[in-house]
Amino acid sequence: MTNEKIFHFFNSLFPFNQEGLKEFAASFETKTYPKNTLIIQQESIVKKLMFLSTGSLREFFAKDDKEMNTDFFVKPQFINDFYSLMHATPTKKNIQTLTEVTILELSIDVFHDFLERYQCGKNFVDEIFKDIIAKKEEEEFKHFSLTPDELYLDLLSNKPEWLQEIPLYHIATYLRMTPETLSRIRKRN
Repeated sequence: MTNEKIFHFFNSLFPFNQEGLKEFAASFETKTYPKNTLIIQQESIVKKLMFLSTGSLREFFAKDDKEMNTDFFVKPQFINDFYSLMHATPTKKNIQTLTEVTILELSIDVFHDFLERYQCGKNFVDEIFKDIIAKKEEEEFKHFSLTPDELYLDLLSNKPEWLQEIPLYHIATYLRMTPETLSRIRKRN
């Protein structure tokens, strides 16, 4: 049943032939991870394509005992460091479970085989990279150009599920502010 999420995700976004899409979706393994598990750790090489089926995760960078959240995942979507996956280079990011999660996983070897056999697989990779770049640029611009109040209101408007599912101290680091500042902003708005 869980692989149906992959099938519907791709069927709505990418022009796969139905036979190839069914084969692709059936190739994923379902794994469950408990809360607070690092499923991607900096300096490791990502070797699996991972799709969040249920639960929530955070993406963050860590250095010198400091952590900076850069993204959250709360709905069915891919959660990889695609650059590390596609180029076999160490990742700079961490992805940690915030709740128990169910993840659909596909080894990079099976994924490469799929890309070679189906041209639409290459289209998928191209579209994923375009989407990641556009999303990162938009978020960087917001963090540069919006006031803290505007950042909070943008999050409230565009990602309300984060405010319902992600601990506020994590959201504060994503917004580049202290939890106390976020608390004051929430009271004002």
